[in-house]
Amino acid sequence: MNTFAAGHAEQTSYWIATTPQGEPRPPLDGDITVDVAVIGAGIAGLSTAWELARGGRGVALLEAGRVASGVTGHTTAKLSALHTLVYERLRRTRGAGAARLYADSQTDALRRAAAIVDELGVDCDWEETAAYTYVEDPARAPELRAEAEAAREAGLAADYVTETGLPFDVAGAVRVTGQAQFHPRKYLLALAEDLLRQGARIYENTRVVGLKEGEPCRLTTEAGATVTARDVVVATHYPIFDRALLFTRLSPRRELVWAAPVPADLDPQGMFITPEQGTRSVRTAPYEDGRRLLIVTGEHFAPGAGDVDARYERLADWAVERFGKLDFTYRWATQDNDSTDSVPLVGPLPTLGRHTYVATGFGGWGLSSGIMAGRLLTELINGRESEWSGMYDPRRLGTVVREAPAFLKHQAHVARHFVGDRLPTGSGASVDDIAPGDGAVVLVGGHHWAVHRDDDGELHAVAARCTHLGCLVAFNRPERAWECPCHGSRFDPEGNVVQGPAIRPLEQRDL
Repeated sequence: MNTFAAGHAEQTSYWIATTPQGEPRPPLDGDITVDVAVIGAGIAGLSTAWELARGGRGVALLEAGRVASGVTGHTTAKLSALHTLVYERLRRTRGAGAARLYADSQTDALRRAAAIVDELGVDCDWEETAAYTYVEDPARAPELRAEAEAAREAGLAADYVTETGLPFDVAGAVRVTGQAQFHPRKYLLALAEDLLRQGARIYENTRVVGLKEGEPCRLTTEAGATVTARDVVVATHYPIFDRALLFTRLSPRRELVWAAPVPADLDPQGMFITPEQGTRSVRTAPYEDGRRLLIVTGEHFAPGAGDVDARYERLADWAVERFGKLDFTYRWATQDNDSTDSVPLVGPLPTLGRHTYVATGFGGWGLSSGIMAGRLLTELINGRESEWSGMYDPRRLGTVVREAPAFLKHQAHVARHFVGDRLPTGSGASVDDIAPGDGAVVLVGGHHWAVHRDDDGELHAVAARCTHLGCLVAFNRPERAWECPCHGSRFDPEGNVVQGPAIRPLEQRDL
């Protein structure tokens, strides 16, 4: 990597770094009864809780960590109905009507966010702009023409163009005007404060570990408290309590982010994404001294795949090659879940219970889809059928055959780990080979241990099998985390859960 490219970048999200964390809200320390319990305080959970509270429901929002500090706190924060190349696929597989419903629901979410920002007076760097999906390879230009036609037929203000504000040539692009970008955490923290003003309850550092469905439902927290609720919403990004095996229809992926201040005249004036090169995404945000913060995202890899430093390097080199010398100030990573048919799963959780709902599978477009989920789930919980319900229903069966190739590809990946990880072999690493700041899975007495050596040389050992379904974890050095390659659970070096679907920590081991 060019030495100037990396600068002195902090391994932290810009959105989190630029919003005061404040004192944590108290965890739940006793039993409560509410109308609706919402698990997870990201964009989907907060939006759902807010919509329900506005409608007069008694709501408890339960967050394992801090509000808006998980997946949503690490987003690239593009609020758009143009989701790379979704419309031609929807038109081809589910018909023009489905494509229009998708566009309507995502556009409604954008308008809802704009209305909330205006109503609450939220200072969140809201900017209306155009969204672009572009390609550099001329051979893919017809694909973009078809997407523009499908998006326009679905009701979006879409055009096919060959020129953009990017400082490099594109072969073609879909442009949709009237989209938005903002500071997501400022928006969500304002939503949380208004939620409290409406009488809702928010509990941070409250991990939910048990769900008993029924009338009413009962949740159990790690600390032993019980929440009794008529309805439960599981908005944990990757669903916990997944008795319907939705994880078989979800594929987790990670992407890396670099951010660097640039002069205002280098702002490409829009939000950009390409499916090429493992995805590349570009946007800017207001920055100090009249500059803009260039935010570049890409690399698209499975959790636990390794070579994260090399992936950061490739992404930084790509940005420098196209935008010139950059002094990166922040870098972070985000994690998304792709559904096998490219459409989120929002609605009743397919179990025997009738009062449990889920929102997941946003495929990298969690801001608009999370706001949409809040609107859709509120309608369902209030006994009203949304016109979008069938589109997003997790119980849908019509796409099973069509999604079979993606489904089988993901399950083959999982099976390789699920079976291979049970063979009595180690990684070939030894504890002595682990450098400060690094980690490795080693075989100790016939058992797999995940061993991390901190910067002071102290060793930390935990069981290496993910507590979700038992796949072996792998170490992500830049983020100092153990990651499960099967379903994306993440743990800190001490084994504590950072991200589900796992709800139990990795057990400690003594070296």
